[in-house]
Amino acid sequence: MSTEKFWTFTKEYSLISIGDFMTAVGVISFLLPYNIAAGGASGLAIVLHGLINLPVGVWMYIINGGLIALSLVIVGVDFSFKTIYSTFLLSFLVDFLNRFVHFPVYNGGDLMLATIFGDIIAAFGMALAFSQNGSTGGTDIIAKFMNRFLSLPLGQGVLIVDVSIGVLAGFKFGLNIGMYSILAIVLNGLAIDFLMHGMQMSKQITIISEKNDEIADYIMKILKRGVTYIPSVGGYKGASQKMIITVVRRREVSNLLHRIRRIDPKAFIIVGEVEKAYGEGFGDIKKF
Repeated sequence: MSTEKFWTFTKEYSLISIGDFMTAVGVISFLLPYNIAAGGASGLAIVLHGLINLPVGVWMYIINGGLIALSLVIVGVDFSFKTIYSTFLLSFLVDFLNRFVHFPVYNGGDLMLATIFGDIIAAFGMALAFSQNGSTGGTDIIAKFMNRFLSLPLGQGVLIVDVSIGVLAGFKFGLNIGMYSILAIVLNGLAIDFLMHGMQMSKQITIISEKNDEIADYIMKILKRGVTYIPSVGGYKGASQKMIITVVRRREVSNLLHRIRRIDPKAFIIVGEVEKAYGEGFGDIKKF
């Protein structure tokens, strides 16, 4: 394994592990103490724990292991090692923090605060794992069954399964908990989408300047981003010139604009949103 591949491997699995840990903290510290079943294997495990007093982490092992086994036999889903790693690491962390560490829990008694903070922490962790192509398994696998046998879109399948878990929580723990569980499911989906969008968002910068080469040099050597020159003609003077187009991460925009201002205060700059970018320095198109 080359040094570059080793560091890529280390980064990806480290981020997945941190994401799974954060998700486990959200479940253990905020959702589990109030039986808020926010969908997924953890939500179903909370409901089953209320029926049969096995630890939630053990139920997650059973649910995820059973679903993966069924998928391999019935549907023939080809699970990546990352999916299996992330799924069972989350089950282990929930079980470990709950039974052996006795991780601190929120005991303020406010169900709304428990729902919101549990969801935010868990969603941030899940988004971090998803950004590295990790997966927490669970309802995603059930949705694949529904897609295979009922031709139901995966997104709708996940929503139906998760809401069903919230309804089951209502039957087991009461209407109040059921409504908070469904609220948690909705908030979780919105939070993950928002965080994933923020993690992947880039900016396209178009620059028209008389000092293009100096600006391009900064972009390529300091920011380590690519530059494309596009021939253009000014409408006012009719003069030929080169226009720079580059794509940078959102956090890099401020540095680039400050540098352009120092190089050429008269430069004309257009900053546009880019939802996703693939290629060197950005996402890997093979993982799309």
